[in-house]
Formats: sequence, C-alpha cells, structure tokens
Amino acid sequence: MILSHRAILAAATLCCMLNTAASPLTPKPIDQLESHELAAQYRAYPYTYQAPPALTDTPDGYEPFHIEQYARHGSRWLIDQKDYDLTLAQLEKAERNNVLTPLGKETLAYIRDITGKEKGRREELTDMGALQHQRIGARMVKNFPEVFAPGSNVDAKATIVIRCILSMVNEINSINKLAPGVNMTTDASYADMYYMNFDDTIGSKIKDSIKKNELRTFTKKYPETGAYLKRLISSKKFIKDSIESKGLERRMWRILSNAQSHIGMPWLTDRVFTKEELLNQWRRSNASWFIDAGISTLTDHKAPFSQRNLLRNIIESADTALTSPKVSANLRFGHDGMVLPLTVLMEINDYAKEINRFEDLENEGWYCQDIVPMAANIQMIFYRPKGSVNPDDVLVKVLLNENETTLPGEPVTGPYYNWRKLRQYYLDKINAFKY
Repeated sequence: MILSHRAILAAATLCCMLNTAASPLTPKPIDQLESHELAAQYRAYPYTYQAPPALTDTPDGYEPFHIEQYARHGSRWLIDQKDYDLTLAQLEKAERNNVLTPLGKETLAYIRDITGKEKGRREELTDMGALQHQRIGARMVKNFPEVFAPGSNVDAKATIVIRCILSMVNEINSINKLAPGVNMTTDASYADMYYMNFDDTIGSKIKDSIKKNELRTFTKKYPETGAYLKRLISSKKFIKDSIESKGLERRMWRILSNAQSHIGMPWLTDRVFTKEELLNQWRRSNASWFIDAGISTLTDHKAPFSQRNLLRNIIESADTALTSPKVSANLRFGHDGMVLPLTVLMEINDYAKEINRFEDLENEGWYCQDIVPMAANIQMIFYRPKGSVNPDDVLVKVLLNENETTLPGEPVTGPYYNWRKLRQYYLDKINAFKY
C-alpha cells in the first residue's frame, strides 16, 4: 500500500489527536483521557506522526544482535459489515423524513462516505494502518542498525489474515528501503497458527462464561441510553417511533471512533457523544478485554496463558539466534487478542497486577488502549558483548509500543535484564500451567 505525499499531509488534521500518548508506566487519570483514547482497541497507534520516547543507551561493551517481535496489524476497517449498513440506514431514514439536525446531516455525510469507501474492504488494512507499520519498521532500523546490517537474516511471519499480511509487507518494505542488504524471508501459513493465533478452546469457555455473567452485571451499570440521538435527530417522536435503536449506539461509536484509522477523516466522536457516554463505552470494552487477558480470581489467574505457545516460540526462536554469530530478527504480525495476554503473561510493566473487581480497573490504570492500540507491538531486543556467542552473557530489554518496560526480577542495569534468568522464569511459568 503506497501513500501519496498529499495523503500524508492530509493526515495532519489528526496529528495532535493521535500524539497525546501517555506512557503505559504513567497512565492518565480516567477523566483526562481524550476521545480518541476512549476508543479502546480502535485507538490509532500513538507514534505515527511523532517519535516515541528516547531509548536508554546500550550498556558499555554490548551491542544489539537479535530482535523478537509480535505486532498487531495496523489500523483497519471495521469487522462487522452491519456497523456501516445498519447505522447508515437509520440516518438515511431520518434524512428522508427531514428530521436531521445540522450535526445529524454532517454525521450522515461522513458515514455515507466511509460506507461507500468500505465496500469490499471489510476487516482490511487502511492507509493509516500501512503508514503505522512503515514508521515502526523505519524506527527499528534506526534504533538498532546493527541488527539490520548487510547479510543479517530477518524472518517475518503473519497470520493468514490479509490485514496482518499487509502489515508485514509494509513493515518489511520499510526495513528493506533503509537496509537493502538484509536477507528477508516471509510467510503466512496455517502451519504457524498454533502459536501466531492460538485457539485456546478451554480458556475461551472460561472467559465466555464470565462475560455472560459477571461482565453483564457490570455493564448494566453503564447502559446505552440513546441520548446521543437527540443531537442527530430533531424529532423525539421520530426517534421513539421510527429509529431501530437497539445496538445502534455501539455501532455509531465504533464507526466514529474508527475515523482515526483513516488518513484525513473528520473527527465527530466528541460532538456526537458526551464524555460520559464515551467513558461508558470504554468501560464496557476495557472490562471485556481484562477478562481476556488480566490476572484475576474471576478467571482463576489463567487468562494470559492463552499465549503460552507464543511465548514458548519466542524463547525457542531466541535460543536458535543466541548460538549463532550472525545478527537476525524474527518479526511476527497478528492480532490484539495475542498482544494483550502476552503482555500480561510476560509481566510487562504493572499489567500483571491482580485485579478482582471491574470497578477497580480505572483506579489501577489498567487501560487496554495503552497496550493494544492499532499496530501495538512487543519488541524484545537482545544484546551481547562484542564477539561473544555465550548465551549466559546475553541481556534483553523489552519495548511495549516502543516504550522501554519493566520485567520480572531485578534488572542488570536500567531496562536491561539477564536473559538466562528471565528465560528460565518464563519457561518455569508456562511449563507449570494447566487448566
């Protein structure tokens, strides 16, 4: 996917909105979250138009030689076709009856435009999603040029989903432009899906049960009132008699919040919805994601182990790289449903803290959009003394969305941890797991 100069310039209308990113280490208070952040997993990658925080210097005598990455695909079109079609149908009904407010007409114009552009592109990568991975790939080369030296081996894998494959293509093309001497291999196969997008049927049943019971009780505290409709439609009687409102508020929220997934699109979210309405949508989504990944007695502390195969694959891939004098990288492209529990399983930052009440997520700063915005990524950067191939000498640091993180145990220095100790900790953890 190639972006024109004009298209990139048009994206400046979203630049300020996308770049008000808070570090996962210091989440904003809930009442300070911007409307694009309250989009939860639809939040655009916060470092599309600005650089992430500067990285700590490499320890003296060491150099980076290997990278393991798992990344979410970039920004995408919505998955449910009904979000577009049913929402458009309701507003067009109001238009035919001449009851749209000026904001309603503006909202209809946007939804009609985006629905027309979406035809045949459901679930696919957007222009913004392509740009996100282009920028991530370029920064990876800039930050770790030693890993992408001529002759280095880079193996890229994606799930079989087209948006993940295109995210891979955009990132590796960006790498190749800056490091043309890299030996690059790519693949997207069912053979790798057992760790790239593992279907943990036992764990899913546990989580589905919680969503049908405890989560449903929680979300009833934050009902969709439909109050936003009076900002779009001037006739209360028409809203009551003619608008099929069930599920419409969430569909409207998804369409408008996902405007940030497209370059140059207008931002109507915080005009159509109040801050409290957006917070309620976020609370429901955030709690649902916590069930899928968080540490809680609700799921017997087992939710993040859905990514035990992925973490084991990362460890085994790193083991292979550590015995070679060559530099290399293994890049994986998948989904938010893998990045989020992997973050918790690896105990990155403070996301593996135990939280047993949905009401406590806000105070604890457990915000899904800080972990899995579009193009979310975990990068593990491995370092060794120059000339050494002794695995015991290896240090590692982990970047979550290109921010340095804390990990289990004590660091050797700064964000750098002894890989041998960390590796054994992770292996002991996943080997001991059982349902």
